[in-house]
Amino acid sequence: MSTSDGAVSEFLDEIEPTIFAFGAAITILFVVAFSLRPDASLELVNGIRLWILSTFNWFFLIAMLSFVLFLAFVIFGPWGKLTLGDEKPEYSYFSYFAMMYSAGLAAGIVFWGPAEAMFHYSSVPPLFGAEAQSAAAMPIAVQYSIFHWSVIQWSCFTVMGLGIGYFVYNYDAPLRVSAVLTPIIGADNVDGILGKSVDIAAVFATLGGVATSLGFIGSQFITGLDFQWGIQLGDIGTILVITGMVVIFTTSLVLGVDKGIRRLSNFNMVMFLLLMVATLVFGPTLRILELGTQAVGGYIGNFFEMSLYTQAAATQTQKWVNIWTVFYWLWPLAWSPFAGLFIARISRGRSVREVAFAGIGATSLATIPWFAIVGGAGVLMQNSGSASILGPISEYGEAVSGYVLFGNLPVVGPLLLFAFLVLVTTFFVTSADSSTLAVAMMTSGGKEEPSSINRIFWALLQGAVASILMVVGGVQALQYAAIVTGAPFAFICVVTMLGLIRSFQRDYGSVLLQERTNLFGRPEEKKQQAGNAAVTDDD
Repeated sequence: MSTSDGAVSEFLDEIEPTIFAFGAAITILFVVAFSLRPDASLELVNGIRLWILSTFNWFFLIAMLSFVLFLAFVIFGPWGKLTLGDEKPEYSYFSYFAMMYSAGLAAGIVFWGPAEAMFHYSSVPPLFGAEAQSAAAMPIAVQYSIFHWSVIQWSCFTVMGLGIGYFVYNYDAPLRVSAVLTPIIGADNVDGILGKSVDIAAVFATLGGVATSLGFIGSQFITGLDFQWGIQLGDIGTILVITGMVVIFTTSLVLGVDKGIRRLSNFNMVMFLLLMVATLVFGPTLRILELGTQAVGGYIGNFFEMSLYTQAAATQTQKWVNIWTVFYWLWPLAWSPFAGLFIARISRGRSVREVAFAGIGATSLATIPWFAIVGGAGVLMQNSGSASILGPISEYGEAVSGYVLFGNLPVVGPLLLFAFLVLVTTFFVTSADSSTLAVAMMTSGGKEEPSSINRIFWALLQGAVASILMVVGGVQALQYAAIVTGAPFAFICVVTMLGLIRSFQRDYGSVLLQERTNLFGRPEEKKQQAGNAAVTDDD
């Protein structure tokens, strides 16, 4: 048998036919509908989006905050000593954190770092009454960008990762998203209709969520070519850019977790740190530190108010909170199936406390300085008149902000601009790698190392979804897709959290009982131990 025949045979043997067929069919149907009837499809998706936001926006806010509170208790409470299996961790903590960060929304963090604060500076969020584009608006702008990208946004990834990993490595559930149903239906029944339905939904949500990021990054390249060199790409050019990215991340994907994703993730974190430090050093250093300190203080002081702000007085179509905060919660919820599955894949042997802290603690310690420094530098430059960022944003969109910001830093501006583009690309590559690996794992019944054909198939399908949505509806269509695909997983994440609470209570009680038994023993055991000790002494 030839190598190619062997690869095809491996692919056919490993796939879980129901999940693979329905996941692919729903996604392909989505692509075909947008290709043949773009306006009608966009209108339908938008109608679903508006219904979701008008009916459940309050629920998404409460759910995401509850995940943070649950994880905080896990970090500081007694359950943290429980572990995901009893093996030693496979990766060093730095590599583990780097892969977790890269698999999450790190590409979005780099993309929006120079941009989001500019939007809140030019149009202050309604929760606060500062005048737009004033000195008072600067800390609020940075504060809200920190709020949108730090603790809360990462919480759903972490809950899903804990749920999948805990039930896979402690209860022998299959390595699929449906493992979170173990406390409800049992590990042996996860392969039933309910479990497969969750996995099919996870496949579709993953493709929709990742397509959003792929479209954002593609738009950044396209905008950069236009802004920097006046090169305008049509629909064919857009498809070619996204195709090129798909080729890059597919190559890394085929190399696997250790050779591809781990090494690239470590590179990402080093580049991320260097770009952040360089921006602080070559930007208005003292003013950035002063503004960042005030913004972080406001973030801590207004945390619960921002978390539960629903803007009840506004109409549903005009609500700022739906356009910004609720979208930012639904986007990671669309990513939560694959991000959670990938986190579970690399967390075997870790304690529950380690996973929870890496998920919302360590990631926030990396994210908050980024927005404080990069976002702070942007609003300071705009406010002082040393650079005009809002003008190009109004003409080219948010994707241009990084070009203007880094291009206006003295001495190393062109070098930082190049590093910024590289970092956005490599962060996206690792996110796309991990998402495609997760989909391939789900459609192979939980296999840790799916075949190359399986991975390549889903990589190409992700590229097709992003290309069609970008050509038909642009970034707006991508945002609609993220909201529609992410909403169901708010409910699944809540179920996961409740299942973990129930399991942690039971398992921690068993651990305590075992520890007490080992420490004190039963009376008969004590007598036997004493007798054994006496015999030993006599010998």
